[in-house]
Amino acid sequence: MKADWDRVLNLTLWILQCLLALAFLYFGASKFSPHEIFWIETFAKIGIGQWFRYFTGSLEVICAVLLLIPRTSAIAAALLACTMAGATLTHIFTLRDRYVALFPAFFLLILIAVARRRRFGSRAVKEN
Repeated sequence: MKADWDRVLNLTLWILQCLLALAFLYFGASKFSPHEIFWIETFAKIGIGQWFRYFTGSLEVICAVLLLIPRTSAIAAALLACTMAGATLTHIFTLRDRYVALFPAFFLLILIAVARRRRFGSRAVKEN
């Protein structure tokens, strides 16, 4: 019974990881486009500079790929969770857009669950 539950949970996590990877690959790559005025304006409002847009896009694309590799999925999810925590706080305190902050907060919760389960779940399997 426990083995069946573990398989279902593992499959669910892989589906979530694949969906997250697709989302972060898309959003990360879109930050490099000079035609994506939304990202250019958003990062201009943040005030750090456009280099931060490229840094964030690179981090999202790299971590999207790392989410699909079993050995690196936990650290990739943790790095993306930190990015989404920063995005949530930036939308609330810097951009003053609390409704848009719900979008990265949603991703943050899923990433925390994936990172936690992949980190602790893999250790539990090895111990048994």
